[in-house]
Amino acid sequence: MSGPVGVGIIGAGVISDTYLSNLTAFPDVEVLIVADLDPERARSRAEQYGVPAWGTTDDVLAHPDVQLVVNLTVPAVHVEVSSAAIDAGKHVWTEKPLGLDRESTAQLLRDAEAAGLRIGSAPDTLLGPGFQSAKRAILEGAIGEPLFAQASFQTQGPDLWHPGPQFLFARGAGPLLDMGPYYVSALVSLLGPVDRVAAVGTRPRRQRRIHTGPAAGDVFDVEVATTVQLIAAFEGGQQAQGQFSFDSALERAGVLEIHGTEGTLLLPDPNHFEGEIARIEPLGVLLDDDRPEQPRIAVPQEGVVVGRGLGVLDMVRAIAEERPHVATGELGHHVLDVLLSAEESAAGAGFVPVRSSLSGPVPAVPRDFDPFARTL
Repeated sequence: MSGPVGVGIIGAGVISDTYLSNLTAFPDVEVLIVADLDPERARSRAEQYGVPAWGTTDDVLAHPDVQLVVNLTVPAVHVEVSSAAIDAGKHVWTEKPLGLDRESTAQLLRDAEAAGLRIGSAPDTLLGPGFQSAKRAILEGAIGEPLFAQASFQTQGPDLWHPGPQFLFARGAGPLLDMGPYYVSALVSLLGPVDRVAAVGTRPRRQRRIHTGPAAGDVFDVEVATTVQLIAAFEGGQQAQGQFSFDSALERAGVLEIHGTEGTLLLPDPNHFEGEIARIEPLGVLLDDDRPEQPRIAVPQEGVVVGRGLGVLDMVRAIAEERPHVATGELGHHVLDVLLSAEESAAGAGFVPVRSSLSGPVPAVPRDFDPFARTL
């Protein structure tokens, strides 16, 4: 690749707004066409961001200058759309999850490898300066050897704010498959692949009501567990526990803690690209019952803050530089495998071995990574 890389976007829904805002600002990327099942929605997005063309999925796949397809469709058709892009000779970046089952996603990765093409998978919050600064601190020994982790996401549910939330309560979503990828991807990036998982889940309400938008008041079915408790054992011996809920009156998100032999690191919300990072040191020897408050020692955040689309940019640069990109399809497949194993465990299977692994550590982002510098 030399010069700006041609990108086509398939799916002009809510999430496309932030992708287009960033991708049209990166000098190494040129968005050439936007597609959607609703042509008017595709045209509206294209005109909003100065994209020269809009149309259907077939129009994107047939575009001679599109080298990479950004798949922003609903989870149920992620593999179908990504496979069509691979067949058309395009690299693919897909929103999470990579797909809905292990078999089709594994085949997708095999097809891409055979074609000499790359797959990238959200979340790309992993590339943000918040998470990357925390990762560097851990790699540099800020908390000693990592031992265990805690993660928590709890909310009343996206039906309160999303105008079309049905897909977030369908197979392939729920708090585990919709929000879990942010937390599990972060944990795997820090601790390595997961060996086995156990989980319990509940679905207290079989129907939900839309609260905003033109369909406000409509009732829809809930297909998946809306609260899940997860335990994970990693190949390296570390452990983690996580809570993911759409049923909590208490709104609390972004809890991610890594505890090590020499301290604890509090990480930013893994659904965000930046945030506060703090290290907590051990108290030392306690001679009486007085337990002093443990201060939070700030860890500086380094890097340029942008948003979704950063993984696409890293992919196109990595292809040109012949290096691994960060948010790979392999990582997305392993995280999906972990979450599907958790679903199976919650259905009564006990501890479930995770079949997949990773071929190597998840790369870190260089301190001097500048999204707005022209490199191609």
